[in-house]
Amino acid sequence: MIAVACDHGAFALKLAVLKYLDGRGLSYTDFGTDSEESCDYPVFVGKAARAVGAGACTRGIVLCSTGIGASIAANKVAGIRCALCGDPYSAEMTRRHNDSNMLAMGAGIVGESLALRIVAAWLDTPFEGGRHSRRIALIHALEQEELARHGQ
Repeated sequence: MIAVACDHGAFALKLAVLKYLDGRGLSYTDFGTDSEESCDYPVFVGKAARAVGAGACTRGIVLCSTGIGASIAANKVAGIRCALCGDPYSAEMTRRHNDSNMLAMGAGIVGESLALRIVAAWLDTPFEGGRHSRRIALIHALEQEELARHGQ
């Protein structure tokens, strides 16, 4: 199950991503927004990131005008490794080396065609493991240290 969320600036791109996922027969949960009416991306991105962090969804795709705010918001949720990608190579490498569980893109940065190629690369690329597993464990340890430091 893939969590999907966007703000008003990326609503049209979200619809294209959902159509693409439908075409591939992939299941998803749409966490909104549901229109081009101005909204606050952390509300919708937060819902998607929490679903991934809790294991209700295995991965997530979040969108806003630049992808920057969406990626920052998603990465505030424990267990999330959200990568902002503007090209298929970055999407491939963040899966291979970082085992990213969320993808962020900017609707004002990538067009629909490029966005769908990025999604395809991200979905189709497996995590390599090996030395990269050690690095993911170090990232997780850093996250846990910060949570403990803040009494969470």
